[in-house]
Amino acid sequence: MGKVYLIGAGPGAADLITVRGARLLGTADVVLHDALVEPAMLDYAPSHARRIAVGKRCGQLSTAQQFINKQIVDAALEHDVVVRLKGGDPMLFGRADEEMRALEAAGIEYEVVPGITAALASAASLKRSLTLRGVSRSVALATFSRAPGSEEIREHVNADSLVFYMGRDSGVEIAQQLIDAGRSASTPVAIVEACSTSRERTVTFTLEELAAGEAVKWVDASQPSLLMIGEAFAARQVEVGRSAGGLLVAA
Repeated sequence: MGKVYLIGAGPGAADLITVRGARLLGTADVVLHDALVEPAMLDYAPSHARRIAVGKRCGQLSTAQQFINKQIVDAALEHDVVVRLKGGDPMLFGRADEEMRALEAAGIEYEVVPGITAALASAASLKRSLTLRGVSRSVALATFSRAPGSEEIREHVNADSLVFYMGRDSGVEIAQQLIDAGRSASTPVAIVEACSTSRERTVTFTLEELAAGEAVKWVDASQPSLLMIGEAFAARQVEVGRSAGGLLVAA
């Protein structure tokens, strides 16, 4: 019986996986990887390692989670080192708990290796801090997607900075609900698409523009994206130098 490593692949770029994750990936006999894992990431695995795509993509046919769990268990019964390579961090919107429960039920040893989640990498790309003194003291990482049959999400997150995963197709609804809940219509909204990859794009709207559907004209439905909402994502005044008359600033 082998050991399973649930490894966070990070936000996209192959060199943003952790050193530990890359090292363990280099010992794998089998790699079960998400759809969002960049092809270059799989180059860390040995040439003999079997690569199995088990990812999910919004709006597309996907591998059922129960079948993924079985594949992981079956692989561990046949091989020494099994890597379950998950986009971002395994413990955030990655359904890792279901996979860990399946491994525990089968008596298979496993280890979780954290990864950089897209919210942190997107903040770095935007050069905007998720927390900002005097502006943002709290951050919420949320998803607007819900399990089939569950009640519609109606509660509103009250954190200063909001990051919605898997919220691209619900942007209009998210924005309108936040406005209805009292958020200013002028609140900045940054959208980061395909974070850290060569395909990365960013754009900034307001909640009002997002509610009006402006983002629909911009987003590429084939790419993953994040909605980042809050005053922390506004254009800032940056000190660039001093003149005889005083401080010079640029937006």
